[in-house]
Amino acid sequence: MPTDPSTPRRSGQDDAYVVDTRRRPKRPAGGVVTPSRADERDAGPDTPTREPRYRWRRGRIALVVLLVLLLAWIGFMVWVPMQAWGAVNKVDNVPDGQRPTDTSGYNYLLVGSDSREGLTKEQRKKYATGNAAGNRTDTIMLVHVSESGGKPVMVSLPRDSYVPIPGHGSNKINAAYSIGGPKLLTETVEQVTGIHVDGYVEIGLGGFAAVVDSVGGVDLCVPRNMKDKKAGIDLQKGCQTLDGGNALGYVRSRYEDPLGDIGRAARQRQFLGALMKKAATPSTVLLPWRYKSFADASAAGLAVGQDTGITDAVRVLQAMRAVSNDEGLSLSVPTSDLAYRTSAGALAVKWDTERAKALFKALKDDEPLTEPPAGTTVEGAKNS
Repeated sequence: MPTDPSTPRRSGQDDAYVVDTRRRPKRPAGGVVTPSRADERDAGPDTPTREPRYRWRRGRIALVVLLVLLLAWIGFMVWVPMQAWGAVNKVDNVPDGQRPTDTSGYNYLLVGSDSREGLTKEQRKKYATGNAAGNRTDTIMLVHVSESGGKPVMVSLPRDSYVPIPGHGSNKINAAYSIGGPKLLTETVEQVTGIHVDGYVEIGLGGFAAVVDSVGGVDLCVPRNMKDKKAGIDLQKGCQTLDGGNALGYVRSRYEDPLGDIGRAARQRQFLGALMKKAATPSTVLLPWRYKSFADASAAGLAVGQDTGITDAVRVLQAMRAVSNDEGLSLSVPTSDLAYRTSAGALAVKWDTERAKALFKALKDDEPLTEPPAGTTVEGAKNS
């Protein structure tokens, strides 16, 4: 029978009629309370029993995010050069007729053209390039990548080298490019060296300065005070960072150098090594905008042979990087006369025939070169 709430309850009645419906854990001996399974199920997210599982899920999510970001970064690193390669200009450099036998190792012709194409009037004035028409070569190098374990080798062929040009008698080697472009230049190099050229890479003045500026300048040690109005430079001796304009003038300067064309060729190899060293630094590779800017600028000023693939271009870049790290050889073809007077009365560079043949034979046979042949002009790749 219900109890009237207004009727006072006697002492002790509460214990007889109040039923505790809460599920209390049993208190074991020692006074330690053991939670029931229901308590564990009802536990909130902040209780210690849920924390390990929560941390594990959070760690798994973080790992997935990191993997996605890593894959995206790898994809970006691959996509950028592939996209840039699609913009590279293709030229016909493969000679007609009989060519030297293609032997072990890879040999590439690396050319720097003084074409003003792509330069505005302001840029021509700024870089002191002048307005000369036509194309000539300021830089001609033979890059050898060994398959027998030898060091990569970069050999300068001075632009004033007096050599036979197929179908055009003897002349300075850069005349081959002016007369017949990449095809005749490649044929001339193959005939005079006996080496089969596997690929052709050319960069013009129009893209040169942009490539340097895209990596924030190049660190070089200038060997002496250099003032050359024709190259547009006034540099002080010492180690410094050169922007695109000064770097361009540094590799083009010729008349103030006591070694003339040979000295310029040495500076060009020094510069290429320094450029590749800068391009491989974290400040270039790990900054997406700088990495893409370097790739796009390089592609804009680049031309390659029709049979030259991206793998060939990578081998050339790796060879230049090896030289910059003192893991390759940087040298010039052996010469016997830097002021050879030709039949036309012009001054040219005459090779030391026997020593030059020995060098080219070693490259053709892919003989590992730890030291260059005697009489070969060598310049270290270091910039200090």
